[in-house]
Amino acid sequence: MTSALPPPLAALGLRAFPFPKAPEQDALFHWSALDEVLARMGFALAASGFALLTGDVGCGKSSALRAFLHGLDPNLHPAVYVADSRLTPLHLYGRVLTHFGVMPPASAGRAREQFQALLRDLAAAQGKRPLLLIDEGQALSPDMVQELRYLQNVQDCDAASPFTLVLCGQPELRAILRFKSFEAVAQRLTVRCHLAPLEPRETAAFVVHSLRQAGIDRPLFTEAALELLHAQSRGLCRRIGNLATHALLDAALQKTPLVEESSVRRAAAELDE
Repeated sequence: MTSALPPPLAALGLRAFPFPKAPEQDALFHWSALDEVLARMGFALAASGFALLTGDVGCGKSSALRAFLHGLDPNLHPAVYVADSRLTPLHLYGRVLTHFGVMPPASAGRAREQFQALLRDLAAAQGKRPLLLIDEGQALSPDMVQELRYLQNVQDCDAASPFTLVLCGQPELRAILRFKSFEAVAQRLTVRCHLAPLEPRETAAFVVHSLRQAGIDRPLFTEAALELLHAQSRGLCRRIGNLATHALLDAALQKTPLVEESSVRRAAAELDE
């Protein structure tokens, strides 16, 4: 159920909350870095490869993953999403096996064998090319990172992998994979994607786009307010949305027709308390 819009925001003419956490795909704002990530992820999918996706907290990685999955045929590319900082090989293989209706065994070694047999069967007998998405990769244990070497050892060494693996995490994940002990994992990467923050003009376009989706087709932020909003948010989507929403509320309570720098500054101070 959607929460009721606070009266001050409704008074500005908004018909819905701006900057939703998970916007509908036809309402998703696209910027250059996102489109580049989607192109690289598409290449990994076509190659049934191993993709690394990194980005700062709040940069829009979850939106990128949702956009990547949107439009794919779920019958051809069934997706399994895993996000667990305490993930173990047994839990990972168990999640995939359970997703496809297979009872997982009690040992990691046997679970790996069943995982490999399942994926071979999905590809050969059913024509499916699954996607396995592992999020919060920067929190994985060293043993779990090492296990990534075995995930794609499903076919013979000269055969194509029957699935696509996406490892997603914060920027420190790239540093982790540079360790000598993880070189075998890093060498298996097909593509490396980094979701960069929005540029100043993209931040302004994002705000205009989001307000339009919420029912506003006129300027509500001054140019100076947008410049400060970008500086305070560092171009991170989640931070932009939070700051802009609080600034809108502040402007409404102050009964000012436009969101000015002062409202953005007060919103930033409130959020950073």
